[in-house]
Amino acid sequence: MTRQSPQQIIEGQRQDWNRVAGGWEKWDRFFDEQMAFLNHRLVADARLRAGMQVLDLGSGTGYPALLGARTVGPNGNVVGLDLAEQMLAVARRKATSQGLTNVTFRPGDATTLPFEANSFDTVTSRFCLMFLPEIPKAAAEIVRVLRPGGWVAAAVWSAPEKNPSIGLSMEAIKSVIELPPPDPTAPGIFRLATPGDLAGMLQQAGLVDVTDHEFLAEWSYASADEYYTSLMEIAAPVQNLMAKLSDQQKQEVKHRITQAASNYRRGDRITFPMAVRMVAGRKPL
Repeated sequence: MTRQSPQQIIEGQRQDWNRVAGGWEKWDRFFDEQMAFLNHRLVADARLRAGMQVLDLGSGTGYPALLGARTVGPNGNVVGLDLAEQMLAVARRKATSQGLTNVTFRPGDATTLPFEANSFDTVTSRFCLMFLPEIPKAAAEIVRVLRPGGWVAAAVWSAPEKNPSIGLSMEAIKSVIELPPPDPTAPGIFRLATPGDLAGMLQQAGLVDVTDHEFLAEWSYASADEYYTSLMEIAAPVQNLMAKLSDQQKQEVKHRITQAASNYRRGDRITFPMAVRMVAGRKPL
């Protein structure tokens, strides 16, 4: 198979995330309730405070940019960047509904940031960097636009075996069709799961005081069917694979996913463990 260029990968991702923007808006309240702690952790690791100028990479529907805007207050400002304009449209609607006038959302690629050097006091990113085709290039761009003394804080997924809610669908799909083994160096949800990978890239780009912690948590669904429905509506890579299946295969995959999810029942809910790598670093003075 011919390897795609970085530009082709980025364009494919743009199309994928635009396609699922409606699903993310539909499930927005659910994920805000289930994963708000990650936004707060990122804001803390980035040392946000009143009056700061903040860049949020891969903002999607506004996380953690909206919390960042509330944190820096009216004298601060947040710019949220994302490939998918339709995801950003959701973020803009949320900012308006929350009365936030100090946050703007614009389309862009994290590997070629459209900002002058030393433009931001801090940079945040939630579940974005592992999808980039050129992560070291993005790290260099982050350091370029960051002011001396400023902090970067990023969240990426840890190992797949510690995040079963993500892996269930792939295992179910692999049970009905043959999938090629994943390329560990290709952009993907677990691309930066190995301890030290992202931290090393940030250090190579020039950051100091770099930390790399595995953050353990949980999230839960009302039922296995709710989990399946959300997965099919927001997970662009899963959608791409499901589109290749016959109706009978799709029904088999659904059965396998909901059965596997039921193994995580606790009380009246389906509760999954999760593990996230929280990586932070500072640009030297």
